[in-house]
Amino acid sequence: PAERRTRVGLRCADNSQRFDKSFSKTRTVRKQDGRISQTSDEIKPILTHFHPPFPPSSHSKGCRMDEQRCPLPPPLKTEEDYIPYPSVHEVLGRRSPFPLILLPQFGGYWIEGTNHEPKDPPEAELPSCLASHIKLETNSMAKIYRKNFMGKEHFNYYTMDAALGHLVFSMKYEVIGDQEHLRLMLRTKQKTYHDVIPISCLTEFPNVVQMAKLVCEEVNVDRFYPVLYPKASRLIVTFDEHVISNNFKFGVIYQKFGQTSEEEVFGNMEESPAFVEFLEFLGKKIELHDFKGFRGGLDVTHGQTGTESVYTHFHNKEIMLHVSTKLPYTEGDSQQLQRKRHIGNDIVAIVFQEENTPFVPDMIQSNFLHAYVVVQVENACTDNVTYKVSVTARDDVPFFGPTLPDPAIFKKGPDFHEFLFTKLINAEYACYKAEKFAKLEERTRSALLETLYEELHINSQSMMGLGGDEDKLENGGGGGGGGFFESFKRVIRSRSQSMDAMGLSNKKSHTVSTSHSGSFTHNPTESPKTPGISLIIPGKS
Repeated sequence: PAERRTRVGLRCADNSQRFDKSFSKTRTVRKQDGRISQTSDEIKPILTHFHPPFPPSSHSKGCRMDEQRCPLPPPLKTEEDYIPYPSVHEVLGRRSPFPLILLPQFGGYWIEGTNHEPKDPPEAELPSCLASHIKLETNSMAKIYRKNFMGKEHFNYYTMDAALGHLVFSMKYEVIGDQEHLRLMLRTKQKTYHDVIPISCLTEFPNVVQMAKLVCEEVNVDRFYPVLYPKASRLIVTFDEHVISNNFKFGVIYQKFGQTSEEEVFGNMEESPAFVEFLEFLGKKIELHDFKGFRGGLDVTHGQTGTESVYTHFHNKEIMLHVSTKLPYTEGDSQQLQRKRHIGNDIVAIVFQEENTPFVPDMIQSNFLHAYVVVQVENACTDNVTYKVSVTARDDVPFFGPTLPDPAIFKKGPDFHEFLFTKLINAEYACYKAEKFAKLEERTRSALLETLYEELHINSQSMMGLGGDEDKLENGGGGGGGGFFESFKRVIRSRSQSMDAMGLSNKKSHTVSTSHSGSFTHNPTESPKTPGISLIIPGKS
C-alpha cells in the first residue's frame, strides 16, 4: 500500500541521515599557545545515500539490507582535510609571549623544549647541566677494529654473497678472564656486525663460514678467501673509520624581531651587541685569509666568502660556524644566495633570537637543513644573561640528546657551552639517519666496501704470484695500498658532489668496477648454504 511504502521510505531516509552523521567528526587541535580550539568538519562518505537496487515492491527488504551493510571507510585525507596549525602571522597577532618555534602549518617537524616559564619563586636556581647527563654520540662500532684487532694476531677474509654483496670478515682468538673467546667482525654493504662468542658455548669449533653465520645468519656462501696482504689492516681500518668525523660546520642565523621570512633573516647586515656577545660565547673570531684550520667550505685564499668567521675547538673536534651576517651581502639579491649557499648546505643550524618572534622551520628552503637549535637571549650584555632554548627537527630525524631541562633556560657559562655543542654534534649524527642522508651513506659505504674488496683480492693474488700486471695497484703495483686510498678519496669526493647538488635521492652511487681472475675467483650464485654452528648460550640461536 502507498501508506506503507511512505513509512518505509521515511525509515530509509532516517537511516541514511544516521549514516551520514557517523561520518561527522569533531577534531581537537591543541594550539601552540596552550589554548584548545574545537572545529567540526564534515567528511562526506563516498556514498552519501543508499538506493535499494530492487523493484518498488521490495523496498522493505532493500532497507533491511542497507542497514546490515558495513559503512565504507572515508577516503584518504589530503592536505585540505587537515586542520592547519596557526600561521606565524596569526600568532603574532595575539598577545605575547610567543613560542620560540612554531610548527609549519601542516607539520613535518617535532619540537623539544616548549616550557620557558621561570620557576616560582624567581630566585630558584636554574637547572644545571650535569656532566653525567651530557653525552657526545660516537660511532663505537667504527673503532672496534683499531682497538681490538689492529696490531694483534688476527685473520681477515673476504668473499661475495649473492644477496649481501661484498663481505669482509675479521676473526681473532682471545682469552677473557679464564675463558677462550672468538671475536668476530663482519662488514656488509648495509652494516657491520660484531660479537664475542665464548668457545665453551659452541658444540664444535666452527670454520670461517660458520663463524660468519654466528654474527649474521643471512650469510649464504660456500667459502671465504684469506687475505694475504701484509698491509691489509691499514685498508680495513680506513674503511671502518670513514664514518668518524672530527670536523663540523653549523649555520648561525640572526633573526630580528618580526622577521618571518628567509629573505628577511638572510638580509640582516648589522650585528647587535646581544648577537656579538653570543658569537663571542660560541667561539673565537678568526680571519679567513690564510687560515690553517678546518675551513668548513669557506674561501681562505681569495676572500670570496667574507673576511672573518667564528671557529672553535670542542673535545678534539674542529668546528667552523657559518654566520649569516659575516657571509657576503649582495646588493639587489633578495635571496642572498651567497649566504644561503653555505647555510643552506649545512645540516644543523643555530637560530639566534634577540626578541620574541617565532621561528618556523620551513621558513628556509633547503634540502639539507634538518635540525635547528633556537636560542633566545634574556638580559643581554649584563651579569645575568640567560638563554631560552628550543629544538626542532624533521619528522624522520630521531630524537637526540642531551635532553633539554624543564624549564629550558640556561645561564650563560661553560656548562651551557658544553650542552649546546654536544646537542649540535648529536643533532648532525641523528640527521644522518634521516631518509635522504641514510640513502647517501648506504651508497657511499657500498662503493667503499667494493673498493676494499677489490684491493684485498688483487693484493692477495699478487702476494702469491697470481694475476697479471693489470691486476696490480694503480700507484706502483704492489705498493702500500695507495690504490685503495685514491679510490677512497674519489668515493668521498663523489659523496660531497652529491650533497652539493642538492638532490640526494636522485644521485647514482659511485661504483668501482671489479675484475676477478686467478684461483680465488668463484661463483656466489651457486654456493650452497653451509650448516651453522649451534650455540648453547641463553637467548642466542
